[in-house]
Amino acid sequence: MKGLRMAILAAGVAMLSACSGFHDFDEVEALNAVSPVGSPFTQRLTAEYRDLTNKQIDLHDHADGLHFSRKGLAAARGDVVMPEPLSDWNLARVHMDELGSARGRLINAYDLGARELMPDLSAVAQARFDCWIEEQEENWDSPVTICKNEFWDALNQIEAGLPAQVAPPAPVVEPVAEPFDVDPNQPMEAENAMYLVFFDFDKSNIGPGANSVLDAVAEEVGRRSLNVINVVGHADTSGPKAYNRRLAMRRANAIRDALVSRGIDPNVIRVESRGEEDLLVQTADNVREPANRRGEITFE
Repeated sequence: MKGLRMAILAAGVAMLSACSGFHDFDEVEALNAVSPVGSPFTQRLTAEYRDLTNKQIDLHDHADGLHFSRKGLAAARGDVVMPEPLSDWNLARVHMDELGSARGRLINAYDLGARELMPDLSAVAQARFDCWIEEQEENWDSPVTICKNEFWDALNQIEAGLPAQVAPPAPVVEPVAEPFDVDPNQPMEAENAMYLVFFDFDKSNIGPGANSVLDAVAEEVGRRSLNVINVVGHADTSGPKAYNRRLAMRRANAIRDALVSRGIDPNVIRVESRGEEDLLVQTADNVREPANRRGEITFE
């Protein structure tokens, strides 16, 4: 049983074939021949989508094969490709609930750094999720097992391997002649506090992992009397510098709006964009580095 997405896709392929000589296997063949670039995650994801595409073609499901080939080609370019949204598929309510929960847990793992820490497992989990949702639409009234079980196996390994909290590498501290006289039971000085919010490639929306950081910021602000809350947006070096400066400002403003929604006085929040300057991880130009796509929150 096919949903609206499949009907539109099939109609589009038929129209192009009739009007312009378009061959619906061109993108499948391109995916089979492509040499992927980008992160270890996107490179492995390309291979997983290649396998899924060829499986659909072998089953004569050309519409789904074309759909997954396009996702594979996007991954091969190094683009951020997300797991399938449930709204694009014709699913029974009982299966939608289970798939929605599974997708939410996978996205949460991504927000905690799974794609960077466990790229192969993360790519397998995403491809198996997409395979599961496709199988479930084909078997509308019945449960499916193969891709579903492989998805849960990969996700359970990911969740077991994630640290309790993902943070950037700790700075190297030079040895000092005299030990610091610091009481660990006392609260951190305001000027020493820093919170980091990370973003997906070319995105400025606040994800679930970022929300937990912002909740902690709001809680900390509520315990202090602060003059200024600094929010500085950053970007990696992929793309033009002028665009990255604007993107970094959108990220800073998104953090500002999220803090205001948590009851923080907007008059004490100061936003700034550094664009691709002041990188957390030094890279060459045009490099996609997740740690550099961030916002920094500090206090005065």
